[in-house]
Amino acid sequence: MVRTSFKSINCLFLRTFKISKAHTSILPLCIILNISCHIPDCKSNQILKQPLYISLFNISLSVFYLLLCVFSDYFFVILPESPDGGVYHHFSEQLSFDQPPSLISMKLTSVLLGLCMAASVAVNASTLSSYAHLYDGLPFDMPVIDKPMFPANTVSLTDFGAVADGKTLNTEAFANAIDALAAKGGGTLNVPAGIWMTGPIAMKSNINLHLDGGALILFSPDPDLYPAIYTVYEGYEAYRAISPIYGEGLENVAITGDGVIDGNGAAWRQVKRDQMTPPQWRRKIKSGGILVNDNVWYPSQDYIDGEKIRESEDGIAKLKAMTKEEAEAIKRFIRPVMVKLVNCKNVYLQGVLFQNSPAWNLHPLMCENLIIDGVYIKNPEYAQNGDGLDVESCKNVIIYRSTLDVGDDAICIKSGKDEDGRRRGIPTENVIVKDCRVFQGHGGFVVGSEMSGGVNNVAVSDCQFIGTDVGLRFKSTRGRGGVVKNIFIDNINMLDIVGEALLFDLYYWVKNAPKTIPPVDETTPQFRDITITRVSSFNSGIPVKFNGLPEMPIENIKVGNSIFTAQKSGLLSESTGIVFDNVDITSASGTAMTINNCSNATLTDCKFTSPAEEKILYTGKNKNVKVK
Repeated sequence: MVRTSFKSINCLFLRTFKISKAHTSILPLCIILNISCHIPDCKSNQILKQPLYISLFNISLSVFYLLLCVFSDYFFVILPESPDGGVYHHFSEQLSFDQPPSLISMKLTSVLLGLCMAASVAVNASTLSSYAHLYDGLPFDMPVIDKPMFPANTVSLTDFGAVADGKTLNTEAFANAIDALAAKGGGTLNVPAGIWMTGPIAMKSNINLHLDGGALILFSPDPDLYPAIYTVYEGYEAYRAISPIYGEGLENVAITGDGVIDGNGAAWRQVKRDQMTPPQWRRKIKSGGILVNDNVWYPSQDYIDGEKIRESEDGIAKLKAMTKEEAEAIKRFIRPVMVKLVNCKNVYLQGVLFQNSPAWNLHPLMCENLIIDGVYIKNPEYAQNGDGLDVESCKNVIIYRSTLDVGDDAICIKSGKDEDGRRRGIPTENVIVKDCRVFQGHGGFVVGSEMSGGVNNVAVSDCQFIGTDVGLRFKSTRGRGGVVKNIFIDNINMLDIVGEALLFDLYYWVKNAPKTIPPVDETTPQFRDITITRVSSFNSGIPVKFNGLPEMPIENIKVGNSIFTAQKSGLLSESTGIVFDNVDITSASGTAMTINNCSNATLTDCKFTSPAEEKILYTGKNKNVKVK
């Protein structure tokens, strides 16, 4: 028995698998390509966008196989003696196509190489992102991201003395559990079934807050538990009550499971009588609080005091200039968003029902690598500022398979407000929104109005909006500044939209527009280069409405292969470079479309149906508008 080199490895493949030399020669190339897939991405600082130890193992495996093929003199197998009693000194000397190699050597070689290749393929498959399929056909470059991984440490909330009776305050138990995990390098805090009353929860890096089915985290309505902190809300910097779930400057953070997180928002919000049913209003009055003019219910006097400050002259400036002590005096008015994560990396929200927030529900701010998958975000339809999801100045975001039913905008993209937002200068960019559905909400998918830092590279597809006030909503106003561009929307289905199915409104909250047109400067908002295809909207109030600024028209919006039925006429105003291709608009009253002060617009193969004899009404000064 002797050691024999692997120099003739391709010949073995030829005899064992009966394939050509041309095909076997591809194997080393495949290995080189396999290694190249694991080269670190300098921009994202990730290897295959996966955990480092897995990628390093895969690289090592591939390198070993490559060395096996190239430096074959150093690798040997055992062959039997030759028929004449001698030995084969080299595999290559004795192996030929006319003389089959030893069955033992063939099996050994096949098994060894097969295991190498199978292991490599298996590890490659295991390291693929769970969300890699969402990148198919993506019209812009975006790093492939995946959910963060956590150490194997797991503790139960009950290990730290928590009581699930719905009245015992478990703030200390949550804090101690998270601290214990953090001391071990991180892990999973398991919240069992039950109602867990608590004050604010401070998240830490490498912590997964996991709720079992039947678990409900209920936040205390006591405002004294939520100190005022300096943060960002509605795009500007000021003091705000700390969020029930809060984290800043963290890495690898998750909230997962099948449970419910309830912000007890009814104890914080004011509400108007006409927003509720009579039984709801009677229950609200009996709960306490202060009734003003038999029309508006307030939770406390400090809320009324805060509202008076905001509505006074320069009210926002006064709120921004407040000290911590002054802010504490109007605590109910500066009600918090429920979940706020600031400047965090690798954030994962999955499966949980987030409901009843004091203000906005979820507010990731300046985060990178954010995945929101399969969550349910719910607020009463009368919840003031009851937004569902506000993604602000974030980068690399996936919003997937989630359902929203809220009191204000549902899926909202923001990037700061006015001077504060422009000074921050961080856009929201690289966003995938897919397979989501929205019921009640001021808008289904929304950009703005706080978009002063810009919005870039957003893809929205395969979503349904049912009964929202507006479907696709783009909004801003003079003074914001910022550029919204490279938005791609496809396959959106809408039913019973109360107002506009598709809206661009650059006069958001403007009651009296100035008579003179202001010059274009850094405060002028811009919306351009947006592609919208395969939209179906039935029974909306208005099919489409483009309402741009005369000094900065809405620019280069393409709408194709879409159908709208509505009660009223559509509008294209103060827009340029608009392209409608195979768009069907049916209005139950008036004309189908009004075109006002537009230039370089092309409407090709479009169908306009309405009771009016004139299907398209031209007003103002239009230039180079073509209907083909």
